[in-house]
Amino acid sequence: MTTSMVTPWGQWDILLASPSCKVKRITVTPGHRLSYQRHLKRRENWVIVEGVATVTLDGVVTDYPAGSVVTIEYEMAHRVANQGSQPLVFIEVQQGTYFGEDDIIRLEDDYGRT
Repeated sequence: MTTSMVTPWGQWDILLASPSCKVKRITVTPGHRLSYQRHLKRRENWVIVEGVATVTLDGVVTDYPAGSVVTIEYEMAHRVANQGSQPLVFIEVQQGTYFGEDDIIRLEDDYGRT
């Protein structure tokens, strides 16, 4: 069973949830971006599936096309933006000791959630 959540920037779907990892399919609407955030209890790997991801990692901005993999270590500040005209889709694999949404420390947010 897939769990979905519609957000101000797009949507995410949980594809797998286990004690050792969580896997999400994330879709970012053109012109939107996620919070600039960090996590204390998990690291993430993103596989870009469609579009180009503009990723900020600890203040450094890089574009990643489809087929790229982005690694986000524990406590690394990160953000993804879709500056293109088509949806950005990536698969997020979370690994760590806790995968709850309350492990998000928002540093900046376009939607007033800091």
